[in-house]
Amino acid sequence: MTGEPESPETLTRPERALDIVAPLPLRVVSESAAGLSELQRVRQEKVEAFRERGVDPYPPRVVRSSAAAAAKSRFEAIEPSLPDHGEDDTELALVGRLVSRRHQGKTVFAHIRDGSGEIQLYLRRDDVGSDVFDDFLKLYDLGDFVQATGCLFRTRAGEVSLRVGTVAMLSKALNAPPEKFHGLQDVETRYRQRYADLIANDDVRAVFAARSKIISSIRRFLDARDFIEVETPTLQPLYGGAAARPFTTVHHALDQTFYLRIAVELYLKRLIVGGFERVYEIGKDFRNEGMDRNHQPEFTMLEWYEAYADYEQVMAVTEVLMRQVTTDVHGEPRFTKDGADIDLSGPFTRMTLREAIQTHSGIDYVALPEQQDLLRAAWAAGADVASETVWPRIVDELLKQFVRPKLLQPTFLVDYPVALSPLAKRKPDDPTHAERFQLFIGGGEIANAFTELNDPLDQLARFVAQQHDRDAGDEDAMPIDRDYVNALMYGMPPTGGIGIGIDRLTMLLTDRTNIRDVILFPAMRAQPARTDTDSG
Repeated sequence: MTGEPESPETLTRPERALDIVAPLPLRVVSESAAGLSELQRVRQEKVEAFRERGVDPYPPRVVRSSAAAAAKSRFEAIEPSLPDHGEDDTELALVGRLVSRRHQGKTVFAHIRDGSGEIQLYLRRDDVGSDVFDDFLKLYDLGDFVQATGCLFRTRAGEVSLRVGTVAMLSKALNAPPEKFHGLQDVETRYRQRYADLIANDDVRAVFAARSKIISSIRRFLDARDFIEVETPTLQPLYGGAAARPFTTVHHALDQTFYLRIAVELYLKRLIVGGFERVYEIGKDFRNEGMDRNHQPEFTMLEWYEAYADYEQVMAVTEVLMRQVTTDVHGEPRFTKDGADIDLSGPFTRMTLREAIQTHSGIDYVALPEQQDLLRAAWAAGADVASETVWPRIVDELLKQFVRPKLLQPTFLVDYPVALSPLAKRKPDDPTHAERFQLFIGGGEIANAFTELNDPLDQLARFVAQQHDRDAGDEDAMPIDRDYVNALMYGMPPTGGIGIGIDRLTMLLTDRTNIRDVILFPAMRAQPARTDTDSG
């Protein structure tokens, strides 16, 4: 359990010293069985040294009166009023990870870091006593979590510091932290041991703080517009809502195959059928497909659906949302991505998908309605497309290979072939194209949206066409979801909907080029199993 830090007035000296020791845990694993390295063994010996003195090196409770940043801010505010700008006589209990230590005769300068920042500890042998001073040098290591009590002052070097009266171990670290100046550099280790990555790299913690801010900003934006947040099934009896292969599992109690969802779309639109007019969900989707710098099998999506709206209205709201989220993260609707200045302050560019592909590849896919003709044109333009690729996927590859990398400033591409948009409503003036848009910023896709198809028989026909593509070799084509068609038969009002990739949006706004940099624990290939002779 956690709570508000206690005020300085509530601190008592016995609590501050942490000298009430909890019952010590039993040793249940030997050092050899634990496979400790030499460094870990040395640190474990210090754990035993604490226990031999009746001190628990992993106490169950902590006294904390202030975060480091708040303590320094308070001191700086009152410093001019202190006699001779001296020491504040308010006693504080500060906690954090020991991140540096420097020994000078009878004095130790150290720094601890908590979630708010770092603060210097100033330990003098005369203040804490010889035994505590010697223990701090011998039994404490970088990486340990400690509590220090004392009063704040400013050193002659000008740094706000805590003049330590007592110090106590809160959690003994058996692993040494990553090297301070070079940080954790190995990419594989950073992803596999994100905890170590977060310890070592301030910029990594900043990325995930920004990710949290992005999600909070989106929620505030949609909640203020009377959307309600809902939760739909992650395990589904039939997958749909996107072109992707699912992860498959068996529900033993029901003796039935289930799938991890590839999208939340079809369930959210069922809610529109049921009478909710504005719904959204921020949740995990799963796609059993290849991994690269833009794709992970587990990722986070925002989808929202609004009754009585179309893709034009969704486009307008999306533009406002992108501008607001960017401002919440960066303080203004501008930022830098891969060295390019991105500006969201003005109206976003709009162009049709057909115009964009013609401009950047020279191919007019409308004039090439047959798969072999479009394939030959794609090859002639230099596209890397497999010979068995179906017509709509060739169009998608032309977009990905020729157009997307060129769209640095915010751009809406609108009006996609119906064959590439099985859930979108046809354009009234061009039934071969659907009312669909995608948003691209910084050379990447950020959002995908439709005027939602609500004609149940047209939807069934699209599903059947998808099944034909599936039979022709397109493993990503959607299966026929007859329950969804049945839901549409109850009537769904005109509706606009959108999906926004949270991971890609975070990549964009934090200037990261690999999706694994914005997912705390990305999927990784398993490492070889450790053997009993492994030392660390």
